[in-house]
Amino acid sequence: MVTFKAEIERFERMGEKTGWTYVFIPMEIAHQINPDCKKSFRIKGMLDNIAIHGLSLVPMGEGNFILALKSALRKQLKKEEGAVLSLELTVDSDFKIEMPQELDMCLSDEPGLMDQFLSMPKSHQNYYINWFNAAKTEKTKVKRLTMIVNAMDQRLNFGEMIRAAKD
Repeated sequence: MVTFKAEIERFERMGEKTGWTYVFIPMEIAHQINPDCKKSFRIKGMLDNIAIHGLSLVPMGEGNFILALKSALRKQLKKEEGAVLSLELTVDSDFKIEMPQELDMCLSDEPGLMDQFLSMPKSHQNYYINWFNAAKTEKTKVKRLTMIVNAMDQRLNFGEMIRAAKD
């Protein structure tokens, strides 16, 4: 478990990360948590007195990472931009995202769709699954299932699917 303090920051303008609230994780600390890793990885531990698991450290280049802090987590912490946060982090090797039954059934119905889904990097599979699981209404679930099935048929990754839906 690596322990350190960091200030909560916010991206003003940073492409797709614009508006994100985050904690900067310097290369030296990131390598203590997960040596020689240069891509996203899941972590668990404590942020102040709040237990966390399954959150991702996102690479920012040159070996540095960020930990994005969603608004619900910031509310639990009772902290916003500029506040100092105590962190205790380690790799979360136990974290697994289960495929929802509805998604499994829809992708298995059509030949090749499940193969396409499983051929994607695990992180892309997780984007799709988390996005589907975040749907609150049945109508939204059906819409997202349809979009995912179409994306697999067109061999789109998650970002490409989202951009295509905006057009």
